[in-house]
Amino acid sequence: MDLSLISKEVAQTNTLVQQSTGPSTSHDDFALARLGKRPVLKRNFGFLAILGFSCTVLITWEGSLIGFISGLQNGGPSGIIYGFLVVWVGTLSVFGTLSELVSMAPTSGGQYHWVSMLAPPSSRKFFGYITGWLEVTGWQSLVASGGYVTGTMIQGIILLTYPGYADHMQNWHGTLLFWGIVLLSYGINTAVGSLLAKFEGIFLVIHLLGFFAVILPLALLSQHSDSASVFDTFLNPGGWQTQGLSFCIGVLGNVFAFLGGDAAIHMSEEIRNAAVVIPRSLLTGLLVNGTLGFGMLIATLYCMGDIDQALAENPHYPFMSIFKAATGSTAGAAVMSAIVVVMAFSATTGSLASTSRVYFAFARDRGLPGWRTLKKVSPRTSIPIYSVITTAVIAVILSLVNIGDSTAFNGVISISTAGLFGSYLIAASLLLYRRVTGGIRIANDDDVLTNTVGSSLTWGPWRLHGIFGVVNNIFSCIYLVFIFFFSFWPPALEVTPQTMNYAVLVFGTVIMFSMLYYAVWARKVYSGPIIESIPSAGSPSPPF
Repeated sequence: MDLSLISKEVAQTNTLVQQSTGPSTSHDDFALARLGKRPVLKRNFGFLAILGFSCTVLITWEGSLIGFISGLQNGGPSGIIYGFLVVWVGTLSVFGTLSELVSMAPTSGGQYHWVSMLAPPSSRKFFGYITGWLEVTGWQSLVASGGYVTGTMIQGIILLTYPGYADHMQNWHGTLLFWGIVLLSYGINTAVGSLLAKFEGIFLVIHLLGFFAVILPLALLSQHSDSASVFDTFLNPGGWQTQGLSFCIGVLGNVFAFLGGDAAIHMSEEIRNAAVVIPRSLLTGLLVNGTLGFGMLIATLYCMGDIDQALAENPHYPFMSIFKAATGSTAGAAVMSAIVVVMAFSATTGSLASTSRVYFAFARDRGLPGWRTLKKVSPRTSIPIYSVITTAVIAVILSLVNIGDSTAFNGVISISTAGLFGSYLIAASLLLYRRVTGGIRIANDDDVLTNTVGSSLTWGPWRLHGIFGVVNNIFSCIYLVFIFFFSFWPPALEVTPQTMNYAVLVFGTVIMFSMLYYAVWARKVYSGPIIESIPSAGSPSPPF
């Protein structure tokens, strides 16, 4: 596609950037225009703010406590430890690949934009569309998961401080708390454009200091197990044929602690110097969170004491009972547990923000029903207000399932792993294909459009060079296939309605719906990332 055809498409969409934004256009806006997009969101995030955002959505040390019981059911204490290391290394590899991609094209669309620019012309429209739906589904499920976990952990604290609540606990209690969490998150996301960045900065401090507030009482006040029970004790309560298979299924508990790490990617159009800052924040956040998470996991395993008693007292969140046994104080355990709850709320708030930006970006490219409304941005706050509302409303609607059956709701929210990892896998595979076939070149100042449909592919300022980049891409693809495959397995060999993993049913339903919508309507209006803007003459080059 040459410049004349691009200019024609711009004229047809009536979204060509105004002439007044010529020489005064900022470096970031110019970089976005090179991707064919108009800047409509305010860039409120610098490196520290987006690092806080990344860390407080990832919340790995808190997530390792929340998913603690899943690892014990398959793999045992040692399975959790070694599984965490596998997931940490695998996630580092995946984030390295995603960092290369976001450096090439830092847009809120993320995976579906990358797939559209990397796929062969004959299949880019379809693959980009399917990836967009996987991305939207995974993130929407993550919002519902965060709200559910936060609400039910509040129930867990009530049970901790008032054991008699066990006789009165109902699913709808947790659902009402879920609604309160989502409503408060919605308020933070829509009040003032700059509020979210300040909010996440404050909670980064709580995230770091809270780690020491939890691990020090846990390690200093409790009775400790011996090292063999932590590093050389594998269990298979799920009844699988081999310990290795049990370990592979138990790894999914650790995956939960690393979900949402790409949240910063979908805030790309609100970050200053995004092509450089996002890769640095992603990898720095993962190193910090992984270190804290591994430390918390080891401390919890050494100090967990009688796990059967902890499960009897609090079957969903036994870490709260472990805190109580360690400190000998109900009040102390409640305060320690409250830190985890506060950080889970912070993660939900950040997830709602990232999910709404995915809606906004995909709607901007006409990939969703109601795209004309979803792509609108508030002139007062520069926030995609209707996308934020849609994210919150769908999360509330999904939570209604929990009133009738918590098992069915767990199936709904478990789709987050399959959706997100499926979208990562498609993007990573296509990057590997383009890399080994020499389809990506070094950027130069003469490039008008790059890294979008119909333009050439150029490397961003951050990438892994040479054979190391190829090896990392291959490893990340292998890891993604592994996690995607086991994300559909049930936790036990003997499957019952209570232990069934409904993720495969939900995943299939989403794929069928998206294919039906594509065949009936979307194929007529969706053609991949739309060219909205072309950099005007005299615009400044990006500061790469």
